[in-house]
Formats: sequence, C-alpha cells, structure tokens
Amino acid sequence: MAAARAGPVELGFLEAAPAWRLRSEQFPSKVGGRPAWLGAAGLPGPEELACALCGRPLAFLLQLYAPLPERADAFHRGLFLFCCRAPPCCAGLRVFRNQLPRKNDFYSYEPPSEDPPPETGESVCLQLKSGAHLCRVCGCLGPKTCSRCHRARYCSKEHQALDWRCGHKQACSHPDLDGTIPDHNFLFPEFEIVIETEEEIMPEVVEKENESEIVGSMGEAPEEELDSMAKHESKEDKIFQKFKTKIALEPEQVLRYGRGIAPIWISGQNIPQEKDIPHCPCGAKRIFEFQVMPQLLNYLKADRLGKSVDWGVLAVFTCAESCRLGIGYTEEFVWKQDITDTL
Repeated sequence: MAAARAGPVELGFLEAAPAWRLRSEQFPSKVGGRPAWLGAAGLPGPEELACALCGRPLAFLLQLYAPLPERADAFHRGLFLFCCRAPPCCAGLRVFRNQLPRKNDFYSYEPPSEDPPPETGESVCLQLKSGAHLCRVCGCLGPKTCSRCHRARYCSKEHQALDWRCGHKQACSHPDLDGTIPDHNFLFPEFEIVIETEEEIMPEVVEKENESEIVGSMGEAPEEELDSMAKHESKEDKIFQKFKTKIALEPEQVLRYGRGIAPIWISGQNIPQEKDIPHCPCGAKRIFEFQVMPQLLNYLKADRLGKSVDWGVLAVFTCAESCRLGIGYTEEFVWKQDITDTL
C-alpha cells in the first residue's frame, strides 16, 4: 500500500484468499486469523497485548502493509491492530507499527513469488525465524509453556485453559496428536484486504441525490415543519450525511487509508482534538494514517447475546516521522468513535 499525504484515498475491501497468500513472506494486508508478523524480533508481549480495561488477551483484528518507499528504513512497514472481544468489556484497542529495511534478517531482498509454494503440511506457524514461540490460541508471543508436555506455548493462563478445554488435555501426552491446532473460537474470520483507489463522487450527482430526497419528502410534511427542519439541521446531520456520501459509491469498503489526510467521522460527537492525540515517545506528532469502517463488523461474526465488538469509526494515528525505536514493534494510537443513538 502506497503512502499518500495529499493523493487519493485508498479503500480496502475483503476477499477470500488461500492461506499461503496471507503468510508473513507475502507481506499481506489482512483481517482476522493469527497475525502475519513482519519483523520476527521484538514482538509485543502479553502485557502489551492485554486489554487496558479488563486485562484479558486482545484478539488480532487486522494488519496493513504500508511501506514508505522514500524511506530506506521503512521499505517494509506494517501496522497491527488488536481489540478486546471478551464480554462484557469488548472495548480495549491497541495498535503497533513495525518496519524493516529491504535488506534484513528475515526476508529475501527480492519480491516474493506470486506462485503458491509447495505444500509442506504445516498449517499454522508457531515459531518464527528469530526463534520466538507463538501462542497456540492467538498467534502472539507465547512465553508460557505447558508444564506437562513442555511443547505447547501460550501468551496467558486464559489461553492455556482454553486450549486445554479444546483438546490439548488429550493431545498433551500424545505427541502425534499435538500437531493439529483446534478451533478455539477466539480468532476472527480471515480475509485478505485488497486495495483500490477511491474515485471521487461528482458534486452534481450528490446534489441531485439530495434534491430528490427533499422533493420526495415535501409532499409528506407541512411547509412549517420543513422550515423548522431546515433551521434546526444539526452539525450531527451534516457530518453523518458527509459520511454517507463518501461511502455511497463503494458501500463495501471496510477501510480507508491516506497517511496525513483527514479521516471522515460518522458522528459529530467524540471527534478528537489535536490535544487528544498523544505525541510519539520520540517527540514527533502523530498523524492520521487509516480508519476502519463499521462495515467490517459484518464480516467478523462477533455478535453475541449482550455486548459484542462494535464501533462507528476506528481511526489510527501514527508517528509523523515513522521513527525507529529499536528493532521491535512501536505502539501507536487508535481513537474509537461510536455510532450515536441520534443516527
């Protein structure tokens, strides 16, 4: 995905893809499944990937491959977004950035092949080239080890208990059974994010659409009521109308990318001010880079009785300098705007 300060917005859409296209060596942009980590060293640990509100492990939501071609140290660059899906919380969010030069310890200098690799029979990678072991449940760093078999790795006691209930209890003493990873019902469904450039909606088309809405409603309301509605048209209505207009041509978009541009908000409430966006630890300001749209919720199959994962807009802000604080993953900032009851 190209970086764009003043260029067109890039839109993300979901498509099914074979598993090999979503592995780290293909530099994917994707939703769900386990993270396809970029750098294999310095991964965020269990404390960094715990919900700041309820303390439970966060679930991997999506990642974007967003290199900065003009920067030798960010030839490869990925953004990784995690969310809490543990009711009744379902509110915690964290996002991390990682970048590598073209010549690095993990990937070939040449672009990856477009052809599928020969099948090796390995369904899930649970150890990175750096030697780091990953949790069997979530695919994040797994420093904990099963005390009986000393093979299974976990990020937390919660995920160890979940894996035990889902089959490791039987497989623990039978090494031949331990190669299959069960479905823990923790990961989100996995899709590839494909990118297209947004085509601007012609202003006259929008005007005609708005005009037809007004004409169509005039016969249904008295003139005094229309006057009152016009006078009291709120900022909230205008913002939501702008949001609807922006997505009208591509209603299936789940993501909007444009480094340094302004996000589009779904509501007039809870829009961050500059003071609300913390600076990067390096001292630089953070700028908007991408937003996750509410349409993504339709693909996550996260609905539960009671509270579940939900948002209006998730806006991600990253270091304007895309600094390198060591070789690991740098935490960035995500702002959540909910859909208000007035919409």
